Amino acid sequence: MDFENEKPDGLSGLTDGDLPETTAPQPPGDSAQRLDEILAQTRQPAQEPLPVFPETAPEAAALLGEPAESAVPQEPEQKMHILLRILLSLIVLAMLAFAVFCVVWDVQKGASGGGFYPAGNLVEVNLIQQNKPDADPALTDADGRYTAEGIAKTVMPSIVEIYTYSEGRMIGSGSGIILTEDGFIATNAHVISGAETCTVRLYGNDEDRFTGTVIGHDTKTDLAVLKISARELPPAVLGNSDEANLGEAVCALGNPAGLNSSITTGIISGTHRKVRSDSTNFEMECIQTDAAISPGNSGGALVNYYGQVIGITSSKYSSSLLFGTSYEGLGFAITINEALPILTELMEKGFVAGRVRLGIHFVEHARAVQVFEGEIPDALKEAGIQVPELDEDSDLRNTAFEPGDWILTMNGKAVSDYDSITDAIDGVRAGESLHCRCCHVNEDGSTRLYDVVFRLLEDQSGDY
Repeated sequence: MDFENEKPDGLSGLTDGDLPETTAPQPPGDSAQRLDEILAQTRQPAQEPLPVFPETAPEAAALLGEPAESAVPQEPEQKMHILLRILLSLIVLAMLAFAVFCVVWDVQKGASGGGFYPAGNLVEVNLIQQNKPDADPALTDADGRYTAEGIAKTVMPSIVEIYTYSEGRMIGSGSGIILTEDGFIATNAHVISGAETCTVRLYGNDEDRFTGTVIGHDTKTDLAVLKISARELPPAVLGNSDEANLGEAVCALGNPAGLNSSITTGIISGTHRKVRSDSTNFEMECIQTDAAISPGNSGGALVNYYGQVIGITSSKYSSSLLFGTSYEGLGFAITINEALPILTELMEKGFVAGRVRLGIHFVEHARAVQVFEGEIPDALKEAGIQVPELDEDSDLRNTAFEPGDWILTMNGKAVSDYDSITDAIDGVRAGESLHCRCCHVNEDGSTRLYDVVFRLLEDQSGDY
């Protein structure tokens, strides 16, 4: 065999200069030994070893006939990258699993659980009112108006029961009106006052109880909005309370004294009544009716015989009209035309814009002079409110005013009660200044008059 002209298998990449130098042909019997020597010389390590990927190091070592331990070790950075990839993959899988769990839970439990609906992040609300059908008011039931039985069947599914709880025990109950298919409910602010949680029960459904989320409330007008996590609810038809006629037949729907799904009938005894709330002394335009309205009816509906809600019943506007005396057959409902703008703002923002507060707690003049110790100073005989306490954020704290002092005038107008204060600050917006004439009573009975100027605060709490 001629070894000078042939290259062994696997040496095709070598040049002639890479082969070992030979001096003379060897006998054929020594050819195998000679071939082994040539192969041994060609296995000398190269100047720069070929790169081997960490993932294939054992396989590469096996192909080269070397033990696995001689494979190129993984670099620390490469190990870190692998660990980070694994960690990120686990995080993504966990997030996907949690999302699937939430969807399944919402489908199974969403019908009875309260959702999260932060005020101010909701879509624009457009509640629709309807006028009465074009018809003669003297038409009989057969000509287009419901009977009382028809009202109960048609409107009662839009009325809900509301139960309130604090520290695990029920503290009150009331009624509500479904405003939208996806669970907005109108009620009275005093129904949810002091409650930690609210439970809502739909008409004809004794089993499922929905958790009600308070979207917003306005104590001043005694209105509030709840939201339950439900779909395809039957919203009430809202009418036009300006079309209410004296003597017109109406029904009051609600849950008086916890007696669910009750209906009482009567007539409109008076329209455009300006009635004060027991809790805030604020006037609202109401419809007077002789249909029975009792505690528990609060937040329910006053409905005309076309099945339209024309008022929101409120026992706080009926229990004590004069000097704490209660009257039978004298009930009131906040007109839907007056309530609707407030309900819309509560649904959209969670509060009524433009509300301001002084940041004070005051005693009206008539009460303050009754409990005054000693002879009443001349400066306090005609008017004034005593202010025993200031809110923490009241700007009045930044003036010379001291708790216990009196405020005699605001913006030049004498103040002595809620109404006079409301009149004095009318038109003053949050952040604007209010000038007050104040009085400090010394221990010897003498008085010191002084002036202060402070800023009004915006009220988003709904409590003023």
